[in-house]
Amino acid sequence: MTAKVHPNVAVTCLGQPAAAPADEGPVTLTVWRKSLLFNCRGFTVFDASGNLVYRVDSYASDSRAEVVLMDAAGRAVLTVRRRKVIGLGADQWLVYPGEETRLPPLYAVKRAAQYMRGGGGGGGKSMAHVAPCSGAAGGKRAGGGYEVEGSYLRRCCTVYDERRRAVAEVRPKEAVGSDVFRLVVQPGTEVSLAMAVVLALDQMFGKPSLLRSWSS
Repeated sequence: MTAKVHPNVAVTCLGQPAAAPADEGPVTLTVWRKSLLFNCRGFTVFDASGNLVYRVDSYASDSRAEVVLMDAAGRAVLTVRRRKVIGLGADQWLVYPGEETRLPPLYAVKRAAQYMRGGGGGGGKSMAHVAPCSGAAGGKRAGGGYEVEGSYLRRCCTVYDERRRAVAEVRPKEAVGSDVFRLVVQPGTEVSLAMAVVLALDQMFGKPSLLRSWSS
């Protein structure tokens, strides 16, 4: 069985992740590195009102290196799949539209060179690259790639677009430990893409990695 993510909020059409409205303030989510299901690893994500927004449930018997992002109706929005590449730190995490992993991916997330031996603890350095993929479903992707800087281990990192604008941030949540943190997504940025980047970062730098099968 493939691990799935089940949001309880509306999203746009298949393959087009919902974005934070451009005429409103940033979207702030609370991310908990724990599944609500027994004997599962994963994430539970709430909005600013305390409503459940996303879930990630990874069963111990699941051997696939992917998770699927679902909307409230059970329709797939994004799939995040690890692609192993020979060479130290060369693996990529590919983001696909819906469950169509036979189509070209939308984005590729890769660990930055200075973090290929672990780490993830330094601040102010590039820790991961998020690049749009050519030939993606639905035509050419708008905009360029993203850089992730900071420290995921400290729950303090920022996603910058090609113009060096901060479009999403992982922030620590006071007095609750590192397993609960905030994800702040700026207007106009795809919220589900930001969550997909968090999933990839957790596999690169999380200790321990919650989706254990991805690390094998």
